Amino acid sequence: MSVDLSSRYLGLSLCSPIIASASPLTRYVGAIRQFADAGAGAVVLPSLFEEQIEEDARLLEQLISIGSDSSPEVTSYFPSAARYNTGPGGYLDLIARARAAVKIPIIASLNGTTKTGWIEYARQIEQAGASALELNIYQIMSDPGVTGAIADAAYIGLVKAVRAAVKIPIAVKLHPYFSAFGSLARELDQAGADGLVLFNRLYQPDIDLVRLGWKNDALLSGKGEIRLGLLWLSLLSGRLPHASLGAGTGVETADEIIKYILAGADVVMTTSALLRGGAAHLNMMLRELERWLAARGFKSVDEIKGLLRREDQGHEARIRGDYITTLLDYRVPGHSAPKTAI
Repeated sequence: MSVDLSSRYLGLSLCSPIIASASPLTRYVGAIRQFADAGAGAVVLPSLFEEQIEEDARLLEQLISIGSDSSPEVTSYFPSAARYNTGPGGYLDLIARARAAVKIPIIASLNGTTKTGWIEYARQIEQAGASALELNIYQIMSDPGVTGAIADAAYIGLVKAVRAAVKIPIAVKLHPYFSAFGSLARELDQAGADGLVLFNRLYQPDIDLVRLGWKNDALLSGKGEIRLGLLWLSLLSGRLPHASLGAGTGVETADEIIKYILAGADVVMTTSALLRGGAAHLNMMLRELERWLAARGFKSVDEIKGLLRREDQGHEARIRGDYITTLLDYRVPGHSAPKTAI
């Protein structure tokens, strides 16, 4: 039986619901071609960081100024110094080359620090030909004086500003640490976000007991990390008038992809699995998804999308009930359940 694996995300038509999300691999056009050939519905490029652009410009300016007072000819070694390798030029070139190399959508990723930076680089990304833009808002409000309302307003204001500046679809990649995530999701939808990506992993530091210092390292995700995303996808699916839902974090096999779609995801993004297994692993997950659907008589991905979303009414009480049941049903290994409650 033929199975339709196509999906829609941010208003874009995708050949499959699996997206190769931002990673060191997606900075290479060769790897992007491999993902496209393996069946990826789209590719998200690595984030363009505003700090990187500013530092590159500062270093070049410093380099050009060395010895310029004693020898005016020094500047001749740097043709078009004001433009050469400064700003997001390399990133914009990657967008253009990736778009020329594959037929699937190329989604740029932007991580800014100032509203001016977000807007300016979003415009340049649009002009370079990106199919869509993912706003990777990695911001921790660590100041105790910043309230939840202030944090939410900052996100909403940013999305409104970028939405007013560009016409391409916008997705917002979010971490889950908000006091009322459902309300924020609805307000971002109303602010013009075409999609939400759940969730952005926070790279939490560790302490090195030998050096007695902080240690920053990137740990790949595991399938045990999908549960928070499953919960919120199931709560938001069908309740946002405009925004698509993308799932990320914890995707190792087709099982996680299927679960995310059942909960309500329009697409599923994966980074860690592709860093481990490359394009061949993406194709294997896609084929396993196809076999799973066919074995159960489903003719398309759309038939299972949101099949296990939470009902519109009473979901708070159901979550409370699930919480109590989970705790009461837990059995300590090696111990039998007591016959009567204590």
